[in-house]
Amino acid sequence: MELNTDLCFRAVESRDRRFEGRFVLAVRSTRIYCRPGCPARLPRRANCSFYPCPAAAEEAGYRACRRCRPDTAPGTPAWAGTSASVARALRLIHRGELDRDGLPALAEQVGLGERHLRRLFLEHLGATPAAVARTRRVHFARRLLDQTELTITEIAFASGFRSIRAFNEGVRKSFGLSPTELRARRPATSHPAEAEVAAITLRLAVRTPYDWPRLLRFLRARAVPGVEQVTETSYRRTVRIGADTGWIEAAFQEATATLQLSVSASLSRHLLEIADRATHLFDLDADPEVIEQHLASDPLLRPLVRKRSGLRVPGAWEPFESAIRIVIGQQVSVAGATTLHGRLVARFGQPFTAGVPGESPERWPMLTHLTPDAVTLSSADLGGLGLTSARSDTIRALATAVHRGDLVFGTIQGVEQSRTALAGIRGVGEWTAQMIALRVLREPDAFPAGDLWLRQILAVSGRPASASEAEQRSRRWSPWRAYATAHLMAEHGERDRTKKENDG
Repeated sequence: MELNTDLCFRAVESRDRRFEGRFVLAVRSTRIYCRPGCPARLPRRANCSFYPCPAAAEEAGYRACRRCRPDTAPGTPAWAGTSASVARALRLIHRGELDRDGLPALAEQVGLGERHLRRLFLEHLGATPAAVARTRRVHFARRLLDQTELTITEIAFASGFRSIRAFNEGVRKSFGLSPTELRARRPATSHPAEAEVAAITLRLAVRTPYDWPRLLRFLRARAVPGVEQVTETSYRRTVRIGADTGWIEAAFQEATATLQLSVSASLSRHLLEIADRATHLFDLDADPEVIEQHLASDPLLRPLVRKRSGLRVPGAWEPFESAIRIVIGQQVSVAGATTLHGRLVARFGQPFTAGVPGESPERWPMLTHLTPDAVTLSSADLGGLGLTSARSDTIRALATAVHRGDLVFGTIQGVEQSRTALAGIRGVGEWTAQMIALRVLREPDAFPAGDLWLRQILAVSGRPASASEAEQRSRRWSPWRAYATAHLMAEHGERDRTKKENDG
C-alpha cells in the first residue's frame, strides 16, 4: 500500500491488524506515535501524520505509544537487521510453536541459541518469548473459562500451558484472580446451554453487518468434496493439526453477533490455533462500516455496497489447500475446479472417520477425507485426474516449495516475501499470486487486475479494460481493493446466473 495519508487514515479508522508494520500514525497533539489497530481513542484527522517506520517518527520528535508498542510491529526496523530472528520467532509463537515444542525447538528453528534469542526479545520487545506466549495463552484461557464447561485442567492444556501451576500463575498475574474465581464471575449469559461431550463450543465476536448467507454460498460452490460440507446455515470440515485430527462446525448467531464454533474434543489442545484460523477464514477482523463507507464513495461501487452490506472476503482455513485450489482453478470454471480438487483429495487424502466418544461416525457422512499435505503432493503422480501436465507440474512445484520451507504463506515470511517466492514457481502468474494474496495471505488491498471478469466489468469504451487500466481504476479503492473485488465478482456472478436463467 502506498504511504498516502488518506489511505493510511482509512486503515487506522478500521483498526484492522492486517495493516500493522506498514506505517505508523503520529499524533501531533500528544507527540505520540502508534501502530494501526491501537486501542486508544481515534485522533482527529487534522492531528495525524504518517511515517513509514518508527525511526522516522522518532526523528520527527514523537515517542512510541506504551499501549500498542509500535516500535515492535511486524516489518518495522525493530524487526530488521539482527532482530529479523525476532520477527520469525514471533510469527512462530503466534502459530503455537513455543507451546508445542518449547523454547529450545523455537530457538533452533530461528537459528539462534536460547540465551541469544531471549536477549533479542528483551532488547526489542521488552519481554521474553515465554512472556509473549503466556500473554497470548492467558487471554484465550479467559475466553474458555467464560464460554465452555471444560474443567480447569482441560482449559490449562487447551490454551497451551504445560502445567496447572503455570496456568494458575499466569492467570493470577494477568487478572489478579485464580481461574476458579474468574469462572465464578463470568456473566450468566456466558454459560453454555449444556456441557459438551463430543465437542467444545467457542463464540467469536463478529462486527456487523455480516453477510453470512452470501459467504456460505461462496464457500459452498468451492467446498472440497470429502473435506468440506456447507449447508444453508453452517460450515463444516475435517481438520488435521499436527498428529491430531477432528472436525469443526461454524454457524453465525445473529442475535448475539457471534460466530459459534464447535470443535471436536479430539482437537481440544489446539483451540487457540483453531480460533485464529476461523477468524481468517470467515474474515472476522474486518470492520464493514469503515470499508463500505470508503467504497461507497465510488459511483460504480455505491449500489453494490448498498446491495450487499456486510460482504466479506473469505480467507483460507488451510493455506496450502487453498493455494492448490486456486492453481487448479486457473482458466477452469468454479464447478470444474471443485470436481478436479475432489479427485485429488479422493486419491491422495487420508481417509477420515468423524466418530468421537458420544457421537455417531455417520453424523456427517460427506466428511470422508483429510486434505492432502505438501509432502504427499510434492512427488505425487497426478495423471488421470483431468489436470493438464502444466497444471500438475505447478501443483508439485508449489507443494515442494511449501515442504522445503521456501514458501510459508505469510507466517515466517511477510506478504511481499511470499509473493516473491510465488513468482519463482513456474505456472504461478500474476493472477494466481494476487488471488493467493487475497484469500490466503489476508491482503486487504489485493487486486487481480488481469482477471477477465473484472476487466469486462471495468470496460473502457465498450471493450474490456486492460490489466493496466483496471489497476489504475482500482487505486481509488485502496486500501480495500480486495473488498471491491468481492463486490464486483458477486455482481458479475449474479448477472451471469440471471442471464442463464433467462436464456433457459
